[in-house]
Amino acid sequence: MATAATTPRSDSDVRPMSREERKVIVASSAGTVFEWYDFYLAGSLAANISQNFVPGTNDTAKFIFVLFGFAAGFAVRPFGALVFGRLGDMIGRKYTFLVTMTIMGLATFLVGLLPGYETIGYLAPTVFIICRLLQGLALGGEYGGAATYVAEHAPHGRRGFYTSWIQTTATVGLFLSLIVILTLRLTMSPEAFAAYGWRIPFLLSIILLGFSVWIRLQLAESPAFQKMKEEGTQSKAPLTEAFGRWENAKVAIIALLGGTAGQAVVWYTGQFYALFFLTQTLKIDGTTANLMIAFALLIGTPFFIFFGWLSDKVGRKPILLLGCLIAAITYFPLFSSLAKTVNPKLVEATNQVKVEIAADPAKCSFLFDPVGVRVFTEPCDVVRRTLANNSIHYELVKAPAGAPMTAKVNGTEVPVTDKTGAALVAAAQAAGYPKAGDPSILKTPSVGGVLSDARALTAIGILFILVIYVTMVYGPIAAMLVELFPTRIRYSGMSLPYHIGNGWFGGFLPPTAFAIVAASGNIFSGLWYPIIIALMTFVIGLLFVPETKNRDIFTYENE
Repeated sequence: MATAATTPRSDSDVRPMSREERKVIVASSAGTVFEWYDFYLAGSLAANISQNFVPGTNDTAKFIFVLFGFAAGFAVRPFGALVFGRLGDMIGRKYTFLVTMTIMGLATFLVGLLPGYETIGYLAPTVFIICRLLQGLALGGEYGGAATYVAEHAPHGRRGFYTSWIQTTATVGLFLSLIVILTLRLTMSPEAFAAYGWRIPFLLSIILLGFSVWIRLQLAESPAFQKMKEEGTQSKAPLTEAFGRWENAKVAIIALLGGTAGQAVVWYTGQFYALFFLTQTLKIDGTTANLMIAFALLIGTPFFIFFGWLSDKVGRKPILLLGCLIAAITYFPLFSSLAKTVNPKLVEATNQVKVEIAADPAKCSFLFDPVGVRVFTEPCDVVRRTLANNSIHYELVKAPAGAPMTAKVNGTEVPVTDKTGAALVAAAQAAGYPKAGDPSILKTPSVGGVLSDARALTAIGILFILVIYVTMVYGPIAAMLVELFPTRIRYSGMSLPYHIGNGWFGGFLPPTAFAIVAASGNIFSGLWYPIIIALMTFVIGLLFVPETKNRDIFTYENE
């Protein structure tokens, strides 16, 4: 049975961070910087990737391919957690996350070298997907190794502060990718960038890989694992011990449902769904949206460290659960304010223009399409998806079985014989809905423009609040997960719930939220997904997750 010692070790809470400890943090953080650098590159350069690796001229099909690559990477993360978590608990933290770092780096670098479809045919998209799968698998083992390694080097009473530095790396990866891409775009012609310049950011990743491998090779094994190895108490079957024994499997389930699931949806809502909402729902141009998100992240990033430090004082649990609760309570008013700020005409239209669809419920499905591969043929599905893509609020009315679909705008029937919804969209826009590019929509495509526009500054303030929620749930999570599991199974035990939470609950948040919007007809209804998951985590965490900040992880073992 797992027991927890709560007697602090002799390390002073006020002792300055040593040079070796700083090196441990830098080396461990390098892998997560790599993760986010690659993530933002793949997103920012999606158009270039699809144009080079996918045949044909159908831009939608090309974009679907890139989405599939993203989804594949998310889907395999938990499997990577199992594979590398097992290795980390058997052979050590240092060498395992050295391997994951190398795999991640080479997979990213290879994308820059990979010939296009015109050169090697279908081998190009196949190898690209393999690279995404390798990236996702390696990432499944990278974060758990980094968090475990740092926590096992940290003085007692400072694990939250030490591990919180890892949590800042998303911002570093974002800005690193933005700087590289922006520099290339400003120094190359559009034709040169499209031809070969987009590959350079992927190729430059080899420098980050070389630095990361070099600094990690200089590190020693973590003290907790070294102590266990010397005593001969390593687990011979960490996966069986972690997930095959109920007393440990129960901890993993509680960690997922009462911790990482809520943390993940708050994280992805505050950054990626906010960006999706700005560009896809509110129809802001990508440059303005990215600049506002970047400024909010820049201002908010120090709070990762603040809440990690605070969790050493007041506990991991209250900060994480409070972040989930406040986020769930305030998401609707915050996103409503964001919409009113950047696209007021859209909000006004949702209140004044009534779009109504009458259809047989049997002909209307739930429009969940996580990787964009489903083909919708029923008019009810096609039209609702078209309306959702154009951010048009509608009401679905139940029609008699077998009745053909009909549509009205402000009581006037609109023909939908084209079965695409284009006529209905045109009628709604004629009644008051703004089109993409409408002059009423916020547009300040420059750093100076964003910082001098009152509406943009208001939007950044709202996004900053969302980022604060992110820092509350993410700052303490690494320390909490490390402290929940004994040294024998720590790498495996913490990695799986983390990556199921972030890879599945979080990673599939945008398509899930869009499906809810398309099915309900309300542009804000997608927020119900993160709100319900965050409230679930709050309740389960409150009832079942123990406070862990006083555990001495050197003596927390299975006895």
